[in-house]
Amino acid sequence: MIKRRLKHTLIFILFDGLSGGISWSLFFAYRKYIIESDKFGYKIPVELDKNFYLALILIPIYWITLYFLAGHYKDVWRKSRINEISKTFTVTVIGVILLFFALLLDDEVRSYQSYYKSILALFALNFGLTIFFRLIGASIIKGKLRAGKIGFNTIVVGNNQKSLQLVQELLREGSTQGNIFKGFVSLNGDAYDHILKDILPNLGNYKDLPSLITRYEIEEVIIGIESSKHADINNVTNVLEDQQVVLKIIPDLYDMMSGQVRMNNVIGAALIEINHDSMPQWQKIIKRGLDVFSSLLILTLFMPIFMIIALAVKLGSKGPVFYKQIRLGYKGKPFHIFKFRTMITDSEVAGPMLSSANDSRITPVGKWLRKYRLDEIPQFFNVLIGEMSLVGPRPERKFFIDQIVKLAPHYKHLHRVKPGITSWGQVKYGYAENVDQMVERLKFDILYIENRSIAIDLRILIYTILTVVQGKGR
Repeated sequence: MIKRRLKHTLIFILFDGLSGGISWSLFFAYRKYIIESDKFGYKIPVELDKNFYLALILIPIYWITLYFLAGHYKDVWRKSRINEISKTFTVTVIGVILLFFALLLDDEVRSYQSYYKSILALFALNFGLTIFFRLIGASIIKGKLRAGKIGFNTIVVGNNQKSLQLVQELLREGSTQGNIFKGFVSLNGDAYDHILKDILPNLGNYKDLPSLITRYEIEEVIIGIESSKHADINNVTNVLEDQQVVLKIIPDLYDMMSGQVRMNNVIGAALIEINHDSMPQWQKIIKRGLDVFSSLLILTLFMPIFMIIALAVKLGSKGPVFYKQIRLGYKGKPFHIFKFRTMITDSEVAGPMLSSANDSRITPVGKWLRKYRLDEIPQFFNVLIGEMSLVGPRPERKFFIDQIVKLAPHYKHLHRVKPGITSWGQVKYGYAENVDQMVERLKFDILYIENRSIAIDLRILIYTILTVVQGKGR
């Protein structure tokens, strides 16, 4: 299935490039026959010079890059034709405007109205050809999904009347959404084993989902209970935290009234897709670009200040200038976090301990560094090499994570994103002195992950800068 999906993705990319090349060729002729001929008063011949052939290579690459940044190639099997039209329209508008200012603004024209004609012609040609090929491709894929020739390996969670009705609807001829059911798992034992066993094989309990996903190459998990049963849904989502699957649940009337259910498929069953990836691909690229740029800028421009801080740490107490510690980051992978040392050496001889406001282990220089959060500066190196980001949940040690998970299993959701130098939880709550405070701070970090965007990152950074300037850290 993976190879076939990759093949279909490459076909979409190929036709997008072809659309870009054809539309630019037609537009090139339009500029000569219409725009320039109108300017000079006689027919301008179309000469295919080296600039034309260079553009014929670069323009398709330009469009493919824009579509990639907009997430058009993320999962071509899940394309909605309605959404495809609106997204293609938006990207084409942006792309045409950029091309106009880059290549067309210095054209020889009779009047400013010729610019409007050029923009409209380029938009119509590119959008028309692109959406034509895309709708054909999306329709072919939809047909193969409904025919069962391609699809998503799926497991149903739940063994009750609701899940039975759902499976029957999804299996009904002509209404399938491409689900290839491998079986079901139960939530509370097998007391209702008789309901689904005649349709799907029983694969065990929901706690077996991680191993089942690997064994059957599962891409989609559908929870066959209503969204109002929060405890059961939380249990399932916590088990699936580290799994790369699409998670869907049955909506109740409140979900429909509140607008959480989107009609992407008129024929198929109405389901809510739990999507934790709220940041578009283009914003992720910008976020990483800002991380790298800011890290290089700070590590370069503030080098003299770093040397002064390093000297102060060294003279202030015995021990190394830098302090490194193993933390868990993106997808739970361990990494070394770096800080300027703010505590005496051997400060944890009795085992891992969190610091407090009046911690005797903190050195005089360390108190000043913590007040202005200057001890965090070496973490810009972690950001530069991709282990951290400027904004993200603060990384913790496994020792404390194991304790937090006992109280709040959903803590694992934080590992969906890279940890950060600063976070919404830290801005709203500050540093935690014990596990209970870590759990209390957790809700702010969960809110950030579910709503993250470049705009929210900038807000958090502004509040962090104010905290540093005002010396409110500790």
